[in-house]
Amino acid sequence: MSAPSTPTTDPVLSVRDLEVSFVGSGRRVPAVRGVDFDLAPGEVLGVVGESGSGKSVTALSLIGLLPETAEVSGSVMMGGTQVVGAEPEELREMRGRDIGIVFQDPMTTLNPVLRVGPQVTEGLQVHDMLPRRELSSKAKDLLAEVHIPDPASRARQYPHEFSGGMRQRAVIAMTVATRPKIIIADEPTTALDVTVQAQVLQVLKQIQADTGSAVILITHDLGVIAEMADRVMVMYAGRVVETGSVEEIFADPRHPYTVGLMSSLPRLDAELERLVPIAGQPPTPGQLPPGCPFNPRCPLGYDRQKCQSEEPPLIELGPGRGSACHYHDEVPQLRIETMATMDGATETA
Repeated sequence: MSAPSTPTTDPVLSVRDLEVSFVGSGRRVPAVRGVDFDLAPGEVLGVVGESGSGKSVTALSLIGLLPETAEVSGSVMMGGTQVVGAEPEELREMRGRDIGIVFQDPMTTLNPVLRVGPQVTEGLQVHDMLPRRELSSKAKDLLAEVHIPDPASRARQYPHEFSGGMRQRAVIAMTVATRPKIIIADEPTTALDVTVQAQVLQVLKQIQADTGSAVILITHDLGVIAEMADRVMVMYAGRVVETGSVEEIFADPRHPYTVGLMSSLPRLDAELERLVPIAGQPPTPGQLPPGCPFNPRCPLGYDRQKCQSEEPPLIELGPGRGSACHYHDEVPQLRIETMATMDGATETA
């Protein structure tokens, strides 16, 4: 299936046949297998899947931050620049200027021995985007932009003097300081409690709307995807197994894995419900089963010969809509049955 694109605008990022393998212990372990997608200006693309699905490896490959043991092939075009195989200096110029990243743990981004203010404006200084004399004032403005109270005083503090939510907001301020065309948010709220998570997501949403940056939002939480994203890319075993708009994915999922993720998400419209977890565990990247990687866990295809022997391609179901399932036409009925099982908890309570 060809990657979806926005017909009226050129994508700010175009990924084709992206493959990432890690070489260690004398063998090659595939982590990302043939990923294709386009990212339109101002779009929020949600990338969802369990741990080990290839979400973060895909993101790191977009900015050249994978370790030396990684082998990357395919094409990643960003603003006319080919990222795969680019020189380190060229990649350093792109980071911060054209693309920024918000990591899961802000303490891996913030230097604990430097004050927050200079760290927030470091990108502006590195890329010569602002005179040195204006950096202090700009740091206060950026911290205020992400709703950090008393930004003048906070800019002079160290990361350990910030709460977890404030540290993450400071990292968002650092990321958007240069107004990059693309922001990658890799599990930005995982380590935060629910209230702080909502605050950080609201800040990210407001910043995205104000700057017009395109966002790649990586998460395992479909609730976050529903709130933030325009389009969804579901990953499993290093591949894209379903893609579509948020409305399409939630109203009419066409892959059993997507149904499984949704049935594991608590619903607010039920007084009592029985969550239906996905059976088994995701496969180890170096030990994928034959046929469809989801087959051992799949309620549709575990005993079907085709699922056991042939890995399904990503089939186009409509504009920007795709599913990598041999029996995608049976998934709507599976969803109905799964929801009936969940609702049955209320009826039998």
